[in-house]
Amino acid sequence: MKTDQELFWKGEFGKNYIVRNNDEELIASSTSFFSRILNSTSDDISSVVEFGCNIGINLVSLKRLLPNSSITGVEINSSAASIARKLGIAEIVEDSILEVNLDKKYDLTFSKGVLIHINPEYLVDAYRRLYMHSNNYIVIAEYYNPSPVSINYRGHKNRLFKRDFAGDMMNLYSGLTLVDYGFVYHKDPIFPQDDISWFLMKKHSV
Repeated sequence: MKTDQELFWKGEFGKNYIVRNNDEELIASSTSFFSRILNSTSDDISSVVEFGCNIGINLVSLKRLLPNSSITGVEINSSAASIARKLGIAEIVEDSILEVNLDKKYDLTFSKGVLIHINPEYLVDAYRRLYMHSNNYIVIAEYYNPSPVSINYRGHKNRLFKRDFAGDMMNLYSGLTLVDYGFVYHKDPIFPQDDISWFLMKKHSV
């Protein structure tokens, strides 16, 4: 482990997060969320990896939308990884987005509500894995802010950071272009999300 933030999610707080986020309504909302994003892709998606999959809600949603796809999840918390593995729909790798070494590339790599919890000093490590393991699309779905800011998170300092993550990645990698983006409001009457901004990028050879 490199950071206090990693230890935070690997431990008891990460286990408590499981209890707060195990709900069929969340899966329905997540399925709607990813349906919007996939509608903006022009190529077949046959393989997906999520960095920070928790108990696999997003993986379930994507399997419903892409039933023939090969899906992988990377998760730092052992309890969450165990639950996701028992779903039987994805390969689950118990590791940190900052340190994991995968042996293949995927049509789509993504993070959702994960980069916001990473120590900003190590974000480049997360960006590198999202980029290097993609052979086509990258999705970042996080809390957006035009400039970096730290937010108090459930009484904890330095555990949630907002910034322009997608902008960072496109500045870092000239081979990325923005395909589409959107926002889902927490008071959406049908399929709410937690004020998440999403950005779909396409990777080109340079």
